[in-house]
Amino acid sequence: MHDAISIITAKRDGRELSGAEIDWVIEAFTHGIVADEQMAALAMAVYFRGMTRAEVSRWTSAMVDSGSRMDFTWLDRPTVDKHSTGGVGDKITLPLAPLVAACGAAVPQLSGRGLGHTGGTLDKLEAVPGWRADLSRAEMAEILADPAVGAVVCAAGADLAPADRRLYALRDVTGTVESIPLIASSIMSKKIAEGTEALVLDVKVGAGAFMKDVADARELARTMVELGADEGVRTVALLTAMDAPLGRTAGNALEVREAVEVLAGGGPDDVVELTLALAREMLAAVGLDGVDPADRLRDGSAMDRWRSMIAAQGGDPAAPLPRARHTDVVLAEFDGVVDGIDAHGVGLAAWRLGAGRARAGESVQAAAGVELHVGLGDLVTVGTPLATLHTDTPEKFDYARRSLEPAFTGSAESARRARGVVIERIGPVER
Repeated sequence: MHDAISIITAKRDGRELSGAEIDWVIEAFTHGIVADEQMAALAMAVYFRGMTRAEVSRWTSAMVDSGSRMDFTWLDRPTVDKHSTGGVGDKITLPLAPLVAACGAAVPQLSGRGLGHTGGTLDKLEAVPGWRADLSRAEMAEILADPAVGAVVCAAGADLAPADRRLYALRDVTGTVESIPLIASSIMSKKIAEGTEALVLDVKVGAGAFMKDVADARELARTMVELGADEGVRTVALLTAMDAPLGRTAGNALEVREAVEVLAGGGPDDVVELTLALAREMLAAVGLDGVDPADRLRDGSAMDRWRSMIAAQGGDPAAPLPRARHTDVVLAEFDGVVDGIDAHGVGLAAWRLGAGRARAGESVQAAAGVELHVGLGDLVTVGTPLATLHTDTPEKFDYARRSLEPAFTGSAESARRARGVVIERIGPVER
């Protein structure tokens, strides 16, 4: 017989929890037997004491088993998903899902809404008139099986890893978010429960990312790759740069517009580079590496999938996207080469303009955000437009400028060497 206090004190004192103890505490927490304050105490003990490899694996499995698992084995094509740890201007899911579907895979993407910085993937797509995030499992299956679509981006149901949903809310208010075992098990429990055959992880590193340090990001990536292998999900991780924003936009409708540019064969180089890198990893993970996703951007088939995917979820792909009622241009105050654009500062400005939320459940402004006019290495003079702020609440301009203006730095000549978006590849682990 197990009890919460014994398990909390065991972890507090540095003892490895047994599989039976982990199974019991996750199930008891899910059903309200273990109180929130007790689980918060256990999370804090994990934060300080960590978890062994065996503990993290069992913890993840227990959270998966707290709810139901989805099953797509009946589809006539392989399934693969992508998860990003989040960054400023990270609109990659939008062009990536239809692109990979156009290459022959099915993409069941369960996403979320953002908290802080800009909105999440669902917030971005909800900027498209009529598009809806909440689908039944039957609707999701129908869209995935449709040979003209094959990709769906929607909200996760309440029955998918419910233990993680409750624990995540507690971690957010108890200072225990920054724990690699808890981060890895949270992400992977949802993705494993989703039932996809393969998973590609985009682990961001840098000023605008959750993980600021490459070593920490590498540890998180390796942990998640191993957890995927434990559950029979072929998992690969890419560490990608997030010192500067991805692309030229941070905001919801602004990022949708940029994603559509990529699907039309244009768009910023870094967004195209990362979209193609992730697409190639996703296709290789399910044995479709004979298809070049760049061809699907060139021939228009990825754009066709985008339109079908939006329409299948009630959206109008031809409808104009929302535009902010007010704009304000930020001008350069230096002569020289732009050698830094701090992603955190840009993300904070977008949030202050109304593109993100401070608390779960708050609404966001679809049209709010930051549009960049320069990139790293660009030559500017005093008065050159650096960025345009977009919002429906112009009283927020001054507040947003406080974080955005210092985000741009320049020098007489750039000492920054151009590097690709992808820093490192990790995995997969064979079992």
